[in-house]
Amino acid sequence: DVQLQASGGGLVQAGGSLRLSCAASGFTFGDYNIGWFRQAPGKEREGVSCISSSDGSTYYPDSVKGRFTISRENAKDTVYLQMNSLKPEDTAVYYCHAQDGPVDYWGKGTQVTVSS
Repeated sequence: DVQLQASGGGLVQAGGSLRLSCAASGFTFGDYNIGWFRQAPGKEREGVSCISSSDGSTYYPDSVKGRFTISRENAKDTVYLQMNSLKPEDTAVYYCHAQDGPVDYWGKGTQVTVSS
């Protein structure tokens, strides 16, 4: 079975840091582009980072650029999201997503709550 298991969420004060992990199984992890998305209550899901399978290139929207860093460790089938200088508006459920062309998988999310 395909699994994407996100972990590492929690409650942190504004300005703090968290490191999310997403452990994959059931598919060839190294072939897939991996992204992190988040969804806050009452808002649409938005992408916050992605890392390519081919060359490890990364993308961040302006809202998190300079604060979040995505990385992957293919030998462990795991992707990480280092989140620094967290803000209350970063509060959301964070999901990891794997995509290879038309095939994609979503994991269950992990809650991140940033208090002011």
